Amino acid sequence: MKNTQLLTSLRYVLLGALTVTTSVVQAESIAITNATVYTVAKKGVLFQATVMVDEGKITAVYGKDEVPESLSADTIIDAKERILTPGFIATHNLLGLVEVGAVSDTRDSSDKDADITFDASLAFNPKSTLIAYARKGGITSSLVMPYGGEDVITGQSFVVNLSGDFDSVIMPQNAVIVSLGASGKGSRATKLQTLSNELEDAQKALAKAEKVKASSKKDKEEKEAETPSRSELVLNELLSGDKPLIAYADRATDILALLKLKQKFNLNLILAGASDAVLVSDEIAKANVVVMMSAIDNLPSSFDSLHNSLTNVAKLTDAGVKVIISNSGESYNINQLCFDAGVAVANGVAATTALAAVTANVADSFNLNSGRIAVGKNADLVLWSSDPFEISTKVDAMWINGQAMSLKSRQDALRERYTVETGMPRAYTK
Repeated sequence: MKNTQLLTSLRYVLLGALTVTTSVVQAESIAITNATVYTVAKKGVLFQATVMVDEGKITAVYGKDEVPESLSADTIIDAKERILTPGFIATHNLLGLVEVGAVSDTRDSSDKDADITFDASLAFNPKSTLIAYARKGGITSSLVMPYGGEDVITGQSFVVNLSGDFDSVIMPQNAVIVSLGASGKGSRATKLQTLSNELEDAQKALAKAEKVKASSKKDKEEKEAETPSRSELVLNELLSGDKPLIAYADRATDILALLKLKQKFNLNLILAGASDAVLVSDEIAKANVVVMMSAIDNLPSSFDSLHNSLTNVAKLTDAGVKVIISNSGESYNINQLCFDAGVAVANGVAATTALAAVTANVADSFNLNSGRIAVGKNADLVLWSSDPFEISTKVDAMWINGQAMSLKSRQDALRERYTVETGMPRAYTK
């Protein structure tokens, strides 16, 4: 009994020590020196540069000839001329909502009753084993995109950082998701009509509400009775441009219809999928619409995606379209985003453009304080062993909000368990 009490006491002492240590680490200032820094900002690429971090933010970025003679920081890290980039931002995934796709009890990404108010961030699991695995691909944050219910508007996306902390949801309900195009039953026209009608009804209701608000004839009770519903509030955010609309559409006719809706209702539109976007790239560029697409889809997955090609990202960027390179596989493989961007580079995209497509373009589209190495931005940083887009490259170090992250995943632990020689019986043999 005494031994048990002693062990319990020691456990609490160790826990307290760990808590103190963690708080100290978070408060530490960091200087990353002698780095090849891809800022994805006005400073471009800097060689033998220094990045200063304090209180989770980037406080200074010095080129080779700008570095002060004496640096004041709690921790100084010599990058040895390795590449330092902003942390990658994953998109189009179900990270933290699905652990094992084949096990229904681990899937929280959809619900048949979900509508425009569906907030899947309430089910996000920051302790998912897939998060540490994703960090190994240089990913520091993620735009999680649930697919909701059976309506044309399927719910809302949310943004998380990959710290694994319980407060890692940094932007819940940040964009509305709609799904257009072909379906097994019915006509694609119905979906477009439904979306247009809902936006038009919301626009009329908003105008009426503004008129009532300005009127002095109605008393307080009458005005309160006309308070918009939660669905109407979300639609109002779309109409004001405060909330982006992510629209899944592949066929060129659907894309053109969406561009008309953007113009009619002044929407902050982001196209997702967009296999046929190359056919209407000039129209997309003129409308200043961002395209979120895979860089490795080279075969049709439906009659709507006959123009899938490895060169699509290059063609769109050459036409002046801002592109976000989205994840191509399931959530357990989003760490391969760096390789997907590498495929884009191999097919005509400049390396700096591909880097922006997985960092700054995402941050700009969803109003995130990350995606660039610049003063005031969150210190979400990745130090690579070599070129980030080469398949043999590894992440040597990572910081999220200025805090160093572990790069050990469950897969690493399993490998050690089954391959490292110990005095214990072998857990696995070929």
